[in-house]
Amino acid sequence: MLETTATRPAPISATVPARSTATAVRLAGALWSPWSRLSLLAVLLAGAALGMVAFEPQRLLAHEGWPVQLQGAAAAVVFAVLYGVCTVVFVPRPLLNLAAGALLGAKFGLGAAIAGTVIGAAIAFGLGRVLGQDALRPLLRGRWLKAADGQLSRHGFRSMLAVRLFPGVPFIAANYCAAVSRMGWSPFLLATAVGCVPNTAAYVIAGARAETPTSPGFLVAMAFIAVTGVGGALVAWRKRHRLRA
Repeated sequence: MLETTATRPAPISATVPARSTATAVRLAGALWSPWSRLSLLAVLLAGAALGMVAFEPQRLLAHEGWPVQLQGAAAAVVFAVLYGVCTVVFVPRPLLNLAAGALLGAKFGLGAAIAGTVIGAAIAFGLGRVLGQDALRPLLRGRWLKAADGQLSRHGFRSMLAVRLFPGVPFIAANYCAAVSRMGWSPFLLATAVGCVPNTAAYVIAGARAETPTSPGFLVAMAFIAVTGVGGALVAWRKRHRLRA
C-alpha cells in the first residue's frame, strides 16, 4: 500500500530551523528575565563604583582637569553632561556642586548643576525601571516598604519633591527607589529639577565664593548648608522609632 502524504514525517530540514528558533526564543527569554536584568544592574553599579575609585572621574571637573579654552554656555553644557554621568558612578553631588561654582561661577554653575542633576537622575531612573523594577516589586512585602511604594506611586511629584528638599536622603538611592515604584517620568524629573534648587544653589555659591571666605555670599551659603544639614539630622533622629517600627 502506498503511504499517503498526510502520514509522511516532516523533512529534517524543516524541523531543525524550528527547533533552533524555539531555543533562541527560550534563551532570549532567560537572558531578559527580571532576575537576569537585576543581575546586570548590580554588575553595572559595581563596575561604576570601582571605576570611580580607580579613575576618579571628578578630576575632570577640577581646575587642573578642565580645559581652559572651554568657557561660557558651551562649558555649562559639557559640565552638565559630565555631572550627570558622575552622579551615576557615585561621585557625591556636593563635591560636583562646589566644582560647578568654582569653574563656571554662580550663574552658569547653578544652571549646569541643576541640568546635570536631572540628567543623572534620568539615567539612574531609566536603569532602575528597565533592569530592576520587575524583579524588585514582588519583594515589597513589608508594611513600611508598601507604604513608601504607595506614596511614591500615588503622589509622585509631591513625594519626590519632599525627598529632594530633604538633605539627608542619598541622591542615588532616591533615584532607584522611585524607579522601582510606579511613579511616572514627568513627575520624577520635574520634582527633581525643582527640589534640588535650594541645596544645589547653596553649594554652587559657596564654590563660586570660595576664594573670598569672608564674603556675605559665602557665609550665607555655608550657613544654609549647616542649618539644613542639622535640621535633616534632627528630623531623622525624631523619626527613628517610626522607621524601626
